[in-house]
Amino acid sequence: MSTGYKDSSLKVFTLNSNPSLAEEIVANIGIELGKCSVTSFSDGEIQINIEESIRGCDVYVVQSTSEPVNQHMMELLIMIDALKRASAKSINIVMPYYGYARQDRKARAREPITAKLVADLLQTAGANRVISLDLHAPQIQGFFNIPVDQLVGVPILSDYWSDKGFEDIVVVSPDHGGVTRARQLADRLKAPIAIIDKRRPRPNVAEVMNIVGNIEGKTAILIDDIIDTAGTITLGANALIENGATEVYACCTHPVLSGPAIQRINDSKIKELVVLNTIALKKEKQIDKVTQLSVAPLISEAIIRVHELQSVSILFD
Repeated sequence: MSTGYKDSSLKVFTLNSNPSLAEEIVANIGIELGKCSVTSFSDGEIQINIEESIRGCDVYVVQSTSEPVNQHMMELLIMIDALKRASAKSINIVMPYYGYARQDRKARAREPITAKLVADLLQTAGANRVISLDLHAPQIQGFFNIPVDQLVGVPILSDYWSDKGFEDIVVVSPDHGGVTRARQLADRLKAPIAIIDKRRPRPNVAEVMNIVGNIEGKTAILIDDIIDTAGTITLGANALIENGATEVYACCTHPVLSGPAIQRINDSKIKELVVLNTIALKKEKQIDKVTQLSVAPLISEAIIRVHELQSVSILFD
């Protein structure tokens, strides 16, 4: 590994959610990964030991709160506490995938707002900053009283699709909530957009209604932030083909891909699903239809810019 970055006060640690991404990030920065151990007592309680001095250092902890969500969340909170007690100068959470973000408001009576709860937990534990990618709802930034840098995955995805050289494409949002994201991708690809008007009777169950926009004879690219059980995206893909699209591709930032997701994608009309590595893909999820692109160059650049007190906004373009 190169050791091109000379400031020894910059430390990057990883926990158990995505160590391969953390390895890529430190390789890009040109430093060694911080030394720590994450073990468990026999009853499952998490034990963390930081195995080098971090006194007076600016520390960045890479941890997505992906499956198992609660385990990874507790690892992160305990790590923050350990760093605080070891006199870190600043504790910066690099959370490529922000879990519990889908409950970001009270949609019905007596519901929790878990996105706000997670923000409170991180701040109370001692975090000074959060760097994340494509929050499920941008207003989650407002749940924090510390700086939040929300990076975006669309530029990485658009570069990939541009290199494919497709002709006559249309970018499709699988629901009304994703129109802004679809518009960002469409602007980069200089393509029109379409919207799938769907109704969701209950969580993880989607029902396609109709398609707004012209998709006939076009190559459709579906874009979403999270693909969980893949019900929405696969129903949408099948509906696009039934309504005249010639081919359907799909992409997302966060490949949660739980439950029947992989089987659904395999059985669907989607030719290729392009995802980012904000969540590590287990071996059984690495099927031929799934292509994973790296966010490590983007995150490493963000870490360097934050550490050197430079503007991060250039990374949003």
